[in-house]
Amino acid sequence: MNICKHFGACGGCSYLDIPYPQELAQKEAAIRETLGPHGHLLECIIPTPNQQGYRNKMEFAFGDEGKDGGLALGIRKRRSFYEVASIEACELIPEDFRKIALHVQNYFRQSGEIFFHRKRHTGNLRHLVLRRGEFTGEVLVCLSTTSKLEAELAPLITGLQELTLEGEIVGILHSINDGVADVVKDDNIHILYGQDHFRERICGLDFMVSAFSFFQTNSAGAEVLYGVVKDMAMQAADPSLAYDLYCGTGTIAQVLSPGFRKVIGIELNPSAIKAAQENARLNDITNCEFFAGDVLAVLESGSAENASSGTQAATPDVVVVDPPRNGLHPKALAKLITLSPPNLVYVACKPESLARDMATLIQAGYKPIRAVGVDMFPRTPHVEAVMLLRRT
Repeated sequence: MNICKHFGACGGCSYLDIPYPQELAQKEAAIRETLGPHGHLLECIIPTPNQQGYRNKMEFAFGDEGKDGGLALGIRKRRSFYEVASIEACELIPEDFRKIALHVQNYFRQSGEIFFHRKRHTGNLRHLVLRRGEFTGEVLVCLSTTSKLEAELAPLITGLQELTLEGEIVGILHSINDGVADVVKDDNIHILYGQDHFRERICGLDFMVSAFSFFQTNSAGAEVLYGVVKDMAMQAADPSLAYDLYCGTGTIAQVLSPGFRKVIGIELNPSAIKAAQENARLNDITNCEFFAGDVLAVLESGSAENASSGTQAATPDVVVVDPPRNGLHPKALAKLITLSPPNLVYVACKPESLARDMATLIQAGYKPIRAVGVDMFPRTPHVEAVMLLRRT
């Protein structure tokens, strides 16, 4: 078994040293333990169709490979501010990402530019964000630097266009960030070439995804995950109205749309909602509506459908929640219970959050019916869990 030379030091993989079936068994056992007395409801953990090169998004950091080392571009090492692990042997990224990152690294090595040092506030190179449509091959490149960058970018753009790739670069962006924090910011973005989005095709639907929109990082795994969500949602006695809370760019809502009279998506990020609306038009879906706003605020207003129509709306037959890693905000959870949908599908990228919120839902009269694990992130400790709960 080949193990990356950075295994253990890099902040990416955790399971490279064991066979994949053993990794799945450990993750399944972990979900069962996390769910406690309801662990027996876990039917299985579904493996991802691709265990290598599956990531369709990577945020690489500029730094060095050791003290006084030369400029490097890669994955931030554990417990390190400046050292990065090179990506020559990374098993998580597609070959196109490897070629693009190495080209960008070599270009700036020759230019003399240095990485941004957070303590000294020197240097201009910050991050490189790469995104790719696994099923379309479209690639989006976003370079993040300070506004004081001196190197010319025109030769870099030409060199990127001349790379021999499996896919095709459809956009090259430049994000300017003069802040102190070591974060990738989605403002002050300039298009250097092409467009500001790429296309991906999931479950037979087309989606336009911008550089910083949320989208599942494993496209093939996302098809498996959304299939599980749809299967659970369609177990409602009379599926008519569904809510998709924390809907992002509207992927789940649109996957559900053929089985419901109406699907309403709610998401805090206005740009994500705009993308969701555009994606619905792109797919000729007319029974999805999307609202930008805090989920808690929308639930407090009564209901999204009420807000859209100006009339009293019926309780949704199914609510799908796909919250952030920390789960539902206690107030949002309380409002969801007040909304009292008969069926609730909880999608958790952190099963511990599901277990915590599930306890509250059980006290409020919900009964866990079934659970399924989906290994969206092989070789890492992360795993998704989907649970169907029904109001008793």
